Amino acid sequence: MYPEYLTAPMKQDLTAAGFEDLTTSTEVAEALQRKGTTLLVVNSVCGCAAGAARPGVKLALQKAIVKPTHLTTVFAGVDKEAVNTAREHMAPYPPSSPSIALFKDGELVHFIERHHIEGRNAEMIANHLVDAFAEFCQN
Repeated sequence: MYPEYLTAPMKQDLTAAGFEDLTTSTEVAEALQRKGTTLLVVNSVCGCAAGAARPGVKLALQKAIVKPTHLTTVFAGVDKEAVNTAREHMAPYPPSSPSIALFKDGELVHFIERHHIEGRNAEMIANHLVDAFAEFCQN
């Protein structure tokens, strides 16, 4: 488990952009059953989270015409219960952090694993997400 002084700024990076920080299993389960689309970012302390995932997600939300209804995040290595519940909903994908999942009416419809984040820049992640939003966030 990482110390809060280290992870707080990384959590705030997303919560300041409008993401709901889910810290319990119950919060995750409830969030993923909401109607509409829910973007769930599995946040992490790694460099690819700081360099590509978080900036890419925020850039996608700035660029996208169509956006998810709900923005949520869990933090790997911090909120273990919440992350484990989120990962149960991301099956059949293996645990991956950082990662980005898009749910529609409670069903996983798009998933970006860590290996799709590593080696890519924020702009590439943003463009990928904008396309996913356009496909899945329409009514």
